[in-house]
Amino acid sequence: MVTPGKAFYTGLFRHALDDKGRLTIPSAWRATHGEADAFLATPHPDGYVAVLPPAEVEKLHAKIAEIQLSNGAGQDFAARFFAQTQSFSFDKQGRVGLNAELLRHAGIAKDAVLVGSLTKFNLYAPARWEKVETRTSGENFGDLMRRLGI
Repeated sequence: MVTPGKAFYTGLFRHALDDKGRLTIPSAWRATHGEADAFLATPHPDGYVAVLPPAEVEKLHAKIAEIQLSNGAGQDFAARFFAQTQSFSFDKQGRVGLNAELLRHAGIAKDAVLVGSLTKFNLYAPARWEKVETRTSGENFGDLMRRLGI
């Protein structure tokens, strides 16, 4: 069942950074968002940038809020995670400017592959995305589906 106004991030898009280093987010992914909606971009340990839309940001906010101040490891994690995370909104043309550290982490110099994963989306350098496609193709894809119960 599709919920009106609920964002879905599906598909694959190849976009280049503009002269100012901005990346255009697909209009289909922006359709249910206003200019003031806050997204979070964070480096993923697997070498891409994970982008959390407002609904996922809210879930993360609730989890982080539960970490007790006396939980040193939890506080260290939150500090490290958010030190490398960037908050952003789209401009009127649907562009975002990601900081150099995030782009470098993902290996994005000029071209980026934007990949939807339903509730969020990821930004890859083309060569890194090709590795994901290879790793998850053919029979591997079917095995992954079975393991996930899809």
